[in-house]
Amino acid sequence: MSADTGTAAATTPVGSLEAHLRACRAEGRKLLIPYLTAGYGAEWTRLIEEVAAAGADAIEIGIPFSDPVIDGPTVQLSTAAALRAGTTPGVVLDAVEGLDAGVPLVTMTYYNILFHMGLKRFAEGLTRAGISGAIVPDLPLEESGPWTTEADAAGVETVLLAAPTGSDERLARVCERSRGFVYGVGLVGITGERAQLAESATTIARRLKAITDKPVAIGLGISTPDQAAEVAQVADGVVVGSAIIRQLIDNGFDACVDFVGQLRAGLDRG
Repeated sequence: MSADTGTAAATTPVGSLEAHLRACRAEGRKLLIPYLTAGYGAEWTRLIEEVAAAGADAIEIGIPFSDPVIDGPTVQLSTAAALRAGTTPGVVLDAVEGLDAGVPLVTMTYYNILFHMGLKRFAEGLTRAGISGAIVPDLPLEESGPWTTEADAAGVETVLLAAPTGSDERLARVCERSRGFVYGVGLVGITGERAQLAESATTIARRLKAITDKPVAIGLGISTPDQAAEVAQVADGVVVGSAIIRQLIDNGFDACVDFVGQLRAGLDRG
């Protein structure tokens, strides 16, 4: 299987997720994309709305999976709890449908979920639920064609991950195929809170900004408002997951929302 690159990438119109993020960027706003685990906590759908109101520009919704290869221990705690509570992809899509967060929603899950449900069915399910994009971290560019064909047809923007170990040639192909935004991986490893920002986070941001005009957001290892602001001096914005989930696990709903507000304030301060 081969990736859908080249002419198709040049002719595909900009989707609603990318258009929204581009508009935010044009206003001088640094992008904040928080991650939340679907099904974790009884009020997880309300949390999406509150996090949006606290300053998110889009929200990444993790659909729990039993073998989350990129998720670190903090996110794994939340996904395991969500699975025990009976959270399935169908439950997530039904719960999100009709939700008016006011910002685009993007799912994050693993290819087995898509494959089991059926690529066309999953893509169309995202569209019905009002979800603009999808991140599938264990789906490599070279094998993405079958999924991206269905996603493009359904109007779902597939956000690809760009690793710091990638060659310039490969990163260019990832940027070309990515829709919505380009997700720059800030470090080699799994998600999780870090006391210090990895130098690779700003390095991959510079490399990606040099080769694409699509919005570039950096994730993995960004844990504080100051770290977010540091990365955003180079990138267009940040994806923050583990630090947000840690607040939710340790301190509860309100502290989680407040922390997102602190991230927003940090980005606005620059």
